[in-house]
Amino acid sequence: KLWSVFMLNHYGAHMQNRWKSFSSDREILDEGILILKNYLTPMAQVDIVDMCEKWGAGPGGFYQPSDESGAQLPLHMMCFGRNWDPVTKYNNRYRSHDASEPPPLPEELISISQLAVEEAGRYLGEKFPSMSPDVCVVKFCSPSGTLGVHKECDESPDSLKKGLPVVSIFIGNSAEYLYGRTRGKKGLHKVLLESGDVLVFGGASRRIYHGFKEIVESSCPYLLMQATRLDSGCLNLTLKQAKGYITLKTYMIQLIDYRADVELDPHSN
Repeated sequence: KLWSVFMLNHYGAHMQNRWKSFSSDREILDEGILILKNYLTPMAQVDIVDMCEKWGAGPGGFYQPSDESGAQLPLHMMCFGRNWDPVTKYNNRYRSHDASEPPPLPEELISISQLAVEEAGRYLGEKFPSMSPDVCVVKFCSPSGTLGVHKECDESPDSLKKGLPVVSIFIGNSAEYLYGRTRGKKGLHKVLLESGDVLVFGGASRRIYHGFKEIVESSCPYLLMQATRLDSGCLNLTLKQAKGYITLKTYMIQLIDYRADVELDPHSN
């Protein structure tokens, strides 16, 4: 328990010093929905791109998912922490197309998402339920790609009932983001989300409809393009608590098992 507290404090301090911008603005979209503008420092954005590139090239990495009809979606995705896909949801531990497990959820992403939830709650004047993310769904949309309007509603009934918040990180090209209480055009609003922005929604707005209408071409920050191989497209990381809490002991066991599997795999990088 003491080790868990130490690790949380360590990563919290790391996030404050390296990842969290101290010049971010806040924009309330609706009850329980807030944008933390420019929340991530350029260094944090580079770290996250490098993290996704590293894990995305190995077992459990990026692939092009299909919908229930079998049609491929216009994006690439991977998961940290636990497996999710548009068809089987959270039902399968292993991915159906390659039988791989997702890599463990990096502690840095857990910490920055919890900091974002705390800050959003303070600014909105409401206390979000504490959220311990156990899954991060990473999607990469090219400038020609879109993400259809949908809800985050595959989590456990308990998570949904409590309104546990969702944290969505945006890196790379700007995205025209749609959100609303109803799915029809009249019920959807549009907002521009830029690289380094973090969107938090929970409570009464936990089940809002949302998606990408358009990825804005040639809008990736120059320094990010110079420091990484991300020169176009939008990288979106969505962190949420699907079910239950993950302890540090469980996380370390997952990490050790995963690294052992990678070392034994002759095809891994």
